[in-house]
This record gives sequence, C-alpha cells and structure tokens, in this order.
Amino acid sequence: MSAASYRHLLVTRSDDARVVTVTLNRPEQMNAMNTAMGEDLLACFDGFQRDPDVRAIVFTGAGDRAFCAGGDLKERNAMTDEAWRAQHVIFEQAAFRVLRCPVPVIAAVEGFALAGGCELAILSDFIVAGETAVFGVPETTLGIFPGIGGTQLLPRIVGAPLAKELIFTGRRMKADEAKAAGLVNHLVAAGQARATATRIAATIAQNGPIAVRQAKKAIAYGAETDLDTAMILAIEAYNATVVTEDRLEGVRAFNEKRQPEFKGK
Repeated sequence: MSAASYRHLLVTRSDDARVVTVTLNRPEQMNAMNTAMGEDLLACFDGFQRDPDVRAIVFTGAGDRAFCAGGDLKERNAMTDEAWRAQHVIFEQAAFRVLRCPVPVIAAVEGFALAGGCELAILSDFIVAGETAVFGVPETTLGIFPGIGGTQLLPRIVGAPLAKELIFTGRRMKADEAKAAGLVNHLVAAGQARATATRIAATIAQNGPIAVRQAKKAIAYGAETDLDTAMILAIEAYNATVVTEDRLEGVRAFNEKRQPEFKGK
C-alpha cells in the first residue's frame, strides 16, 4: 500500500492504486470533524473527480471507538456565528463531493457514527458495520440541525417515518436495528468492518470501471426523477459504456474463458 497524509486524514492506495482507503484520523477526539478535517475531506474527494485510476473507496475512521462522532463542538464553542457559517460551507462542499464521488464509496463503521459522522456514512454508497456500531443524528438535542444531508438521505434510505423519529428524538440506533432498517448492508463482527469493506471494494475494482461509474451515475440521478426520464438516463449511460474498449475486452475474455483486463477506456 502507498500512503499520503493530510492533516486529519490518512489516504492509502492498494498496490495497483485501484482501491483507496480514506481514514478520518483524529482517534483521540473520536474522529470529530474540525475545520482542518473538513478542508482535507474537500480536497481529497475533489481529487477523486479527476483520478482515472481509482475504482472503489473504503471510507473509515481511525481506532475502534468511532467512525466519526460528528462536528468538533469544542472547536465550535469559541466560534462566532460568521466563523460557524464559514466552516459549515466547507462541510457542505465536502459532503457533496462524497455524495457525488464518481466511484463507489463504502463506509466501514466501527463504534459511533453520530451527527455529521452518521451523515458522512450515509453519503457513501453503502455501509459495512461492526456489530458494536451505533448510529444517530442527535443534533436537535443540542438545538442544531442535521446539516449535511441527514434530513434528505435518511428518509430515502430507511423511510420517512423512521427517519423523522430518529431526527426528532435524537435517539441512537444500534447496529442490529440499523441492519434491519436497511441503513447497513453488511453487519460483521466487531473490528471486521474495514476488512470486509476492502474485500467488497476489491471485487468492484475488478469490474469494468467505466461500467461501474456509469451505473452509479444512472442510479444516483435516476432515483431523483420520474421513471421515463430515468430510463432515458440509463439508456444513455449504457450507450456511453457499450462503445468502450472495456466492453470489447469483457466479451472477448468471456469467450476465451479468462479474467478480463479492463483499462478504463
């Protein structure tokens, strides 16, 4: 693995550079997001927009206590309203980059994923959680509001009634309930979330990268429109895929009974 360090992120790449692991790296603070971490996330995920090599991302937190406990309220306690708003713009932009990352993002959650941390997890494409994981959006208990997508993403994932309950009450959801509600795709033994997510990412990375990117785009934008328009978007994504060298390689490899060697072209 090759590695690159930000101030509060650790970014590692597999030997072939196809699987990238992004680790929130403030374990002593339960990986709470301060301004510097927000800037790091924005720069990191903005870079993925222009990275032709990456095929899948594992998004996790350092240590076993928390994926992310939310915003760093100790830092925010000393902020003026103006500084708070300026910081939140950074968080908003970083969140949107995670949501619209062109390749699959798998959140590997151990411990707490609360407030903005829960939102970062659900901004990912899906979640792998250790059995001791805990999810929650408790912002209203502090007189705040889930500010980076929780009010929009949670209802789409678990349904409006449960999302309303979680947001209005601020109660926490244990991993088994999160799995039953559809918030978590895979529930694994404590400490195994990252390894499981990495195996899934490696499987994704073996597939046609253009096909995967186009499929993600079709799903993301198709879900936000009417079915007729979504079908048109999906057909356009298919047509963009079928003219590639990768499609020719995939068919050729199938007929030759071997693994395809996709180039992303």
